[in-house]
Amino acid sequence: MSCEFGWVTNALKSFVLVAAWLLAACSAVPPVAAPQSEPEPAPLEKLLPPPPPLAPPAPDKSAFRVSIAAVGDMMIGTDYPQNHLPDDDGVSFLNEVAPILSAADLAFGNLEGVLIDGGEPGKKCSNPAACYLFRSPTRYADHYKSAGFDVLSLANNHARDFDEDGRSSSMQAISARGMHHSGRAGDFASIEVNGLKIAFLAYAVTKNSNMMLDYEFAFTTVAHCAAHHDIVVVSFHGGAEGTDYLHVPFAEEEYFGEPRGDVVFFARGVIDAGADLVVGHGPHVVRGMERYKERLIAYSLGNFATYYGISVSGLKGVAPILTATLDGEGVFIEGEITSTVQLRPAGPSIDKSQRALNVIRDLSVSDFGNPGLLFRADGKLMPIDRGEVKIHQLVIAPD
Repeated sequence: MSCEFGWVTNALKSFVLVAAWLLAACSAVPPVAAPQSEPEPAPLEKLLPPPPPLAPPAPDKSAFRVSIAAVGDMMIGTDYPQNHLPDDDGVSFLNEVAPILSAADLAFGNLEGVLIDGGEPGKKCSNPAACYLFRSPTRYADHYKSAGFDVLSLANNHARDFDEDGRSSSMQAISARGMHHSGRAGDFASIEVNGLKIAFLAYAVTKNSNMMLDYEFAFTTVAHCAAHHDIVVVSFHGGAEGTDYLHVPFAEEEYFGEPRGDVVFFARGVIDAGADLVVGHGPHVVRGMERYKERLIAYSLGNFATYYGISVSGLKGVAPILTATLDGEGVFIEGEITSTVQLRPAGPSIDKSQRALNVIRDLSVSDFGNPGLLFRADGKLMPIDRGEVKIHQLVIAPD
């Protein structure tokens, strides 16, 4: 009995040892990892590059404003062939009108004659008594700058009185004072003011100038400038001269056999091409105004500041300062006519009788019927409904 019990005991001990070894072996095997789910894809915005910053919206140019003061012919003293300069050397000649010119964002005028010190004229005259040559010293550019002018036209029949050397001297004198010029063929001014880029193009019917009579080329040039500027201002020196030519004839004009252009065809044509303000000079008297395609045209601003050699009798001494306010797209918003008169030896003086205003109003209605403008008694100029404007075709004056 004791022998059989011992075997069982030994067997049990072996079983326990084997079981313990198996348990130990099993416990050494690493556990199997639980299956993992697929990772979530990254959002699309994390995979693409960041977008470029948004450009600021284009400004609404119709909310912009710029005021432009414009006058006609100026020549405040000549020293050729004799000394006919003002007693104070022209220092005070523009004093009375300077506050009005300086109040505008930009001021424009037509400079008759040249700014040059000495030199011989390039124009030969068969009858010196009937031939006018104007030469002012270069220091007179200071007077125009002090009065508030920013741009001067050198496109007229006196800009070459001392040949192209004289016009070059004028250009240099004007630029040296920080002013701008336009007139010689291909010479245009570009100015930035009030956040707007503004071009000034001056035309005339005279040699080596931006040629008014080459209508198609002028229109093409204006269109090119309009593509690169917010506002384009065009001036022209054209039309016949004197009190017999107050009205625009709606045809080609001549004066002593010289072609002077069809001013209505030219003015409306440059607006069709992209111009926004058109100012004329040359007849030595004022002419009417009209609003065409929401743009203002002044057909002649007359003699504004001429000290010697140019008649200022009667209506030839009456002229406006035209101040036009445009929006940033060139639309005429409002304006003002300040009437002036020349009573020599004084410079242009404020005319309380407002002859320039009254004459321009009457001519505008007479020539255009409804010119699209309201001329108020206080000189204010306002746009009014005009309706459709009859197309004006180029008409060649009969021989």
